[in-house]
Amino acid sequence: MGYNSIAVSHLSLEYVSVPVTVTTLAGAAYNPTGDTVQMAFMPQATQAPGSADWQTAIWSTDTSDLLYPYSANCLIGPGGTITLGIGTYVIYVKVTDSPEIPVLQAPMQLEVY
Repeated sequence: MGYNSIAVSHLSLEYVSVPVTVTTLAGAAYNPTGDTVQMAFMPQATQAPGSADWQTAIWSTDTSDLLYPYSANCLIGPGGTITLGIGTYVIYVKVTDSPEIPVLQAPMQLEVY
């Protein structure tokens, strides 16, 4: 699987944003922003996130984007939700709904330099 990369300095404090595709629920458009969203940053593609790896994230909405109107965002860096060391990370997004709790691997990786 090929990945796009997001490059962020380890000195930077900024949001990492991952677009989230939402399907319809019973034929109606679904807005996930009332659901809890979390993100995990794993240093190896073969490493699955454990319960301690999940970080608090927030939703953002862009109504002009028809394909990805919703994004999950996590503040990384010194003073953020998580401080990551220099390296490459696979990004996961977890949305807690009822009864579903999908865990999605982002279509990009994070390069911290």
